[in-house]
Amino acid sequence: MANYPRVLCLGEILFDIISDQPGVAYEDVTAWTAYPGGAPANVACALAKLGTPAGFVGCVGRDRPGEELVTLLKDIGVATNGVQLHEALPTREIYVIRTADGDRQFVGFGDRATDEFADTALQGDKLPIDQFAQADYLALGTLELPYPETAQAIDRALALAKQHDVKVVLDVNWRPMFWPQPEAAKATVLDFMQQAHILKVADEEAEWLFDTADPSAIAQRLPNANIVLVTAGAKGCAYSILGNQGHRAAFNVEVQETTGAGDGFLAGFLHQCAQGFAALNAPEAAREAVTYACAVGALTTMKPGAIAAQPTAAEVDEFLQARQAQQVP
Repeated sequence: MANYPRVLCLGEILFDIISDQPGVAYEDVTAWTAYPGGAPANVACALAKLGTPAGFVGCVGRDRPGEELVTLLKDIGVATNGVQLHEALPTREIYVIRTADGDRQFVGFGDRATDEFADTALQGDKLPIDQFAQADYLALGTLELPYPETAQAIDRALALAKQHDVKVVLDVNWRPMFWPQPEAAKATVLDFMQQAHILKVADEEAEWLFDTADPSAIAQRLPNANIVLVTAGAKGCAYSILGNQGHRAAFNVEVQETTGAGDGFLAGFLHQCAQGFAALNAPEAAREAVTYACAVGALTTMKPGAIAAQPTAAEVDEFLQARQAQQVP
């Protein structure tokens, strides 16, 4: 059914409060700008901009930031049937500083603890079951796993995905500050990964979890994963896709800041999957899908803000055509 999302993105939506002063330490920053973000929300918005129907499932506060975020999702074309409103807890905000070369560092939640936000209280019995019955992919991260209520909702979502033959897409997105007890994270994340059909992991996360950044070796340790994408920022992406292994160099672009680049990459890849998953068993098709994902990620770094910077499908096509004409790898 055309009105249903093909990709459901479950997890956090928030405001990234980003420093306007690259290279300045957190305590010395005097100017900040709020940008909509949150990895699953970023992926949903990027998919919608690329033309793949997407829905967001998560919880925000019944406050002005929450209202603004839901309005943004609707304006972009993301289905919001799965958004829950919490009466007491606020919508999450996270402070982000930037290095001189545009890389971001997450530094905290202002005057609140990590478990004092609405996204920690997602209710499993209010999930949009009809959307699970129609979706092809369920995309999740790991940031919500420490919070009991939302963790139970994730278990419910995974059960619905299994019931309706929905592929589980996991982006590790390791952020220690989201975990009240970070030392417990590794075992929890490794157990969670066992249910993933598609895994996207940064190279440093792969080394932390598996002692290797080799996507083929990682795939052998996960019973359901037939696609593993290991990203390395400016160094590109190594991949194992339906038996095809390779590496794609990153595009050389003028980076303004990197918030949301990995989420754009994942959205670009899922957009390609939605065009024809079975075709990825061909080596050239697998490489083209990763190339497209790299282009989406690169374009996202050229403007500030995770969602605001995301390209349309036409912009990605124009970018790739220009690079091909210039014979740029």
